[in-house]
Amino acid sequence: MTSSSFDFFKRVLIVIAVAVAPVLIWYLFGVVLMAFGAIILAMLLRLGAQPLERWLRLPEWMALILSGLIFLIVIAGIGYLFGTQISGQFQDVTQRATSASAAIQQSLHGSAVGRFVLQHASGGSFSLTTALAGFVRLSTTFIEAVIIMFICGAYLAAQPRLYRTGVIWLFPPRHHARAAEIFDGIAEALRLWLIGQLIEMFLIGLLSALVVWLIGVPSPLALGLIAGIGEFIPYLGPLLAGIPAVLVALTKSPETALWTLIAYLVIHQIEGNMVAPLIQRRMVTIPPAVMLLGIVAITYLFGLVAIVFAAPIAVVVFTAVNLVYVRDTLHEKTALTRKLT
Repeated sequence: MTSSSFDFFKRVLIVIAVAVAPVLIWYLFGVVLMAFGAIILAMLLRLGAQPLERWLRLPEWMALILSGLIFLIVIAGIGYLFGTQISGQFQDVTQRATSASAAIQQSLHGSAVGRFVLQHASGGSFSLTTALAGFVRLSTTFIEAVIIMFICGAYLAAQPRLYRTGVIWLFPPRHHARAAEIFDGIAEALRLWLIGQLIEMFLIGLLSALVVWLIGVPSPLALGLIAGIGEFIPYLGPLLAGIPAVLVALTKSPETALWTLIAYLVIHQIEGNMVAPLIQRRMVTIPPAVMLLGIVAITYLFGLVAIVFAAPIAVVVFTAVNLVYVRDTLHEKTALTRKLT
């Protein structure tokens, strides 16, 4: 085979690979989600290892092992100390939310407008807790995916340079330097986003638990945990987390439900206008509308399960577009974070 024929054949293979890649991503999106989960877990392990390396002067491998052990001990400790109480509170939340949903349906049946709404909502079998129950239900496939994410995350955390080099080698040698810069920029953006989300999750979870406890809503620990986890999905997560809180409060009284709704609105106004801007000064700067539309688009394309990692995927896509297209192609200066140049 001559050199020109080989070059032509190579170009044909590249075109085929580019054409087939979106199809593979579509059909293997579950694997993409597991990969993002593994990357986030690896980042969590390395975030925990960095203080140990810096303050205790430990070798990298020892710091990673200790970080993993601390991570497991914290999870086991929370499960041991609060597991029974939180489990009972989750059952209480489910029961109360179901009762409130049934009461709402009964009230809707009592009016013509309500019957019209029920008739056009899932064929009259409308249930506010069905989506929540389906969303949190564990299956064998989900457990297997979690196990795979943990194993892959441990490998990524242990040898990040190996996989970084493997990605860079996918590009021609003359582009290795720029590919490394783009890879590091995306990784830094995702790391900073994750740090910001963890801070917001902790603050919102703690504040929500405290507020619903002061109002007198049952199961404040479970509701605070739901609110904290909901913060991992920007903008949409807090709305989803507020539904069980209002339903649980409704079983006490309409006034309690109203105060709970007001409290959640105030909390997330504070989070959106004060906490998030302060945190994001050193984190990734993504316009809120872009993030929200990105989450919605990814969810529409790949289903409800994609909403879990839709935000980090949006961060990666936004950062890649800025680094590859806006900077390299359009030669515009953009500022993703204060640390990215």
